[in-house]
Amino acid sequence: MRMYCITIHDDHYEKIKKLEYIPVGLGNKITSNKFEVDYRGVNISSKNPFYGEYSFHYWIWKNEIKKLDNEKWIGFCQYRKFWSSDRKQTAIKNLSDLKKKLIKKIPEEYENTEVILGEPLFINQFKFSKFVKKNFFKIVRNPVFLFDKNKRNIKFHFDLMHGEGNLDKAISLLENNDRNDFAEFVNTEVSFNPHNMFICKSSKKLNEYYNVIFPWLERCEKKFGFNLEGYGQKRMYGFLAERFMPFWFKKYSKHSIMPIIFQDLSEIDYR
Repeated sequence: MRMYCITIHDDHYEKIKKLEYIPVGLGNKITSNKFEVDYRGVNISSKNPFYGEYSFHYWIWKNEIKKLDNEKWIGFCQYRKFWSSDRKQTAIKNLSDLKKKLIKKIPEEYENTEVILGEPLFINQFKFSKFVKKNFFKIVRNPVFLFDKNKRNIKFHFDLMHGEGNLDKAISLLENNDRNDFAEFVNTEVSFNPHNMFICKSSKKLNEYYNVIFPWLERCEKKFGFNLEGYGQKRMYGFLAERFMPFWFKKYSKHSIMPIIFQDLSEIDYR
């Protein structure tokens, strides 16, 4: 298994190495040349504030994908979110405790799986006050959202958090074979597999995904540009990818689910 762990903090390198993962440093706070980075070779590192972790995915697509042919599993985690087959809620006091909970190899039960996704995030389970606070007038105009949780789907959530109608505009730029299916997905599903985290069994499947996601996001750039304000819209391309990623892998591969645990590396000792 080849697991990339993405961080924006320069002092996380040794911690990630101790976890036996590959440290990836993104953003302008990274000064150490020990990290894997997104600015060497063919890259879109300048777009990282808008693409998030996908500036690194782009770097892999353009520079490394052929070198990954012999890897059996290729995965991605983050400095605050990790894959674990251990569902027990035990305290994590230091790096050694965290390491014990993380996967070292893919369990045998996933042998017939092509892609592993994180457990789904159910939008319709969020406290409704969160939605009202974000866009009171949308709720007032559509009181059905108050009473019918199934109406609080992926599109409803994206419109609230990342700009009304932006998801529809992006969907209109998809290729024909995915446009209608993805539109149905976001208008009917009340959950998605979050955080842009996945584990791929082969570089071939990973490359197939990259060959779809990046041309689409490049077309979206022409629609939305980069004069984007606020966290909810500035990282527009990363948020679009976060919704599209689980749809695409579920449509085109045999997938399974694995838990994701939350632990910020900055908050635990190196021990």
